[in-house]
Amino acid sequence: MDNRIPNQWLLEQFMDYGTRDPKQYPVFVKPEWGQNSSGVTRVDNIQQLNELRQLRTESDPFYLIQQVAPGLREFELFMIPDQDNLQQYSILSVTETCNRSEDTLPVNGIYNKDSYYQDKTSELSQIELDQIWGHLKQMGNYRIARYGVRANSLEELILGKFHVVEVNLFVPMPLVLLVKEHSFWQKWLFINKAMKQLVLVTQSIPDSQEVKQVFFKKPPFVRRVKSLN
Repeated sequence: MDNRIPNQWLLEQFMDYGTRDPKQYPVFVKPEWGQNSSGVTRVDNIQQLNELRQLRTESDPFYLIQQVAPGLREFELFMIPDQDNLQQYSILSVTETCNRSEDTLPVNGIYNKDSYYQDKTSELSQIELDQIWGHLKQMGNYRIARYGVRANSLEELILGKFHVVEVNLFVPMPLVLLVKEHSFWQKWLFINKAMKQLVLVTQSIPDSQEVKQVFFKKPPFVRRVKSLN
């Protein structure tokens, strides 16, 4: 994935085998097979990192160490392309992940009671959405994806001044569904439209493409990560 992310958006990250330390702190330590930020820990110094390493066993999943992104705000970009042209999008939503606490570097997610979500898609013009899409398609022609990025503002996000925190390709949930201001009906309409499009775009997968059984490998790792919390 690092090879697909342009350098200006890439954060330093590496698998933690205990043989390499970060160049600077803080960093985030993430399980390779995580879900909804479960198991993600912020580490502020080498002592905390070594203490975390000592808690692991040989049966634990691999962990990734990632540099902290410099942006002040966190955005989740969910997309499904057009079934006839993967270079165009059919679904594109921009959701901001916010936090009520005074922590400037929180681990946001459904397990953090201070996390909440705001829909930013309606604030963007068609031209601005097209600009964001132009950035995303530089990272690959995926049939569904959710990109986590950090930028100082929505304006800088549009201009491509951001860093990629994660690229979630494994049945990613659109976080716009967690926006409390949206009604059940609004969310149902989004789900209906997105799932119809996903069916169409899935049918465009060539029969010759190799099928990898990722789903049955992930759940055991996710359960193991949750048991460590």
